[in-house]
Amino acid sequence: MTRRELLATPALLVQNPPAVPEYQIGAYYFPNYHVDPRNERTHGRGWTEWELVKHAQPRYEGHRQPRKPLWGYEDESNPRVFEKKIDVAAKHGLNHFIFDYYWYNDGPYLNRCLDRGYLGSSNHQKVKFALMWANHDWLDIHPARAGIRAPLLYPGALTRDAWDWMTDNIVTRYFAHPSYWRPGGLPYFSIYELYKFVDSMGGTEEAAAALQQLRNKAGRIHINAVVWGVKLLPSETTITNPNQMLKILGIDSVTSYVWIHHFPLTTFPAEPYERAAQFMYSYWRKAAADFSIPYHPNVTMGWDASPRTCQSDMFEDRGYPFMPMLTGNTPQAFRRALQECKQFLDSQRNTLKICNINAWNEWTEGSYLEPDTEYGLGYLEAIRDTFSS
Repeated sequence: MTRRELLATPALLVQNPPAVPEYQIGAYYFPNYHVDPRNERTHGRGWTEWELVKHAQPRYEGHRQPRKPLWGYEDESNPRVFEKKIDVAAKHGLNHFIFDYYWYNDGPYLNRCLDRGYLGSSNHQKVKFALMWANHDWLDIHPARAGIRAPLLYPGALTRDAWDWMTDNIVTRYFAHPSYWRPGGLPYFSIYELYKFVDSMGGTEEAAAALQQLRNKAGRIHINAVVWGVKLLPSETTITNPNQMLKILGIDSVTSYVWIHHFPLTTFPAEPYERAAQFMYSYWRKAAADFSIPYHPNVTMGWDASPRTCQSDMFEDRGYPFMPMLTGNTPQAFRRALQECKQFLDSQRNTLKICNINAWNEWTEGSYLEPDTEYGLGYLEAIRDTFSS
């Protein structure tokens, strides 16, 4: 959609927001399970990331691969498919999806899931949606080859003109939608890689001006930043003085995307889920004390990026995605982590009780709430039983 077409699209009127639950539990949504023209140019006609899920193999004795979706390899851009996701999510206590939102200098990527699937559904009002601008470099790691530097396909850094184009689209197309998630009454917009945003705008002051431009378009909004200490993708950069940068940018809250951004995996090929969980319980409290703005915790369902490795290559500890995974992440272990998260939320004062889970459908990173053939709805039932009581 061109900018002229975008601005000619009438905005939907935002209705008075309904009462929200005490705990606002959401899940990150990774939209690479539908056909996208860019993917077809790289991987061939009809390709989706389901191809990596289907062809995953065990990489060591006892390794749980391949993971098989209970619902099959469905097209998430189909509104009828997304209606099922929404119904199941709502029934099990999820309040919102946070879509990984991709936009490069030449326009959007992986947008049909949200624009056709979720927004085309008849029941989207049951589970709200928000955006996390996934502004990392897009590397050709589908799959990654051992010992070969992954080619860069789309740089995550935007020009100021591209930022203006993207935010026009976000404000007009999404913030105005009645199903957009508004914690505290304000549209929530998250930035995945804050340092890259600042760098691409030309510095902190320039980035602050770009965010003010977004506020001028949208009115009052809730701007969130994802923070971490452990680099995962080769392009990621950590922030050395986060509070100063957050203050200058006017960020309203911080959160995490996945546990292993904080907990370094040091035991190859696998590390116990419980060890990561115990580390994160302490991290939540440290983050709440260290940051000058509210910190919203993340609970991660699991981690196994091995489906993104070339299955004929030797599985050695080479860095993402040839890296350790988490084991023992049963629904029962996940439930215990959720219970700890609930206790943490109850201990915080003067902040919204928000928890964002990794993830609804990160199948090739081993972190998904969607039912599989082994545990069925077990992970979703853990959410329902923890936060509905």
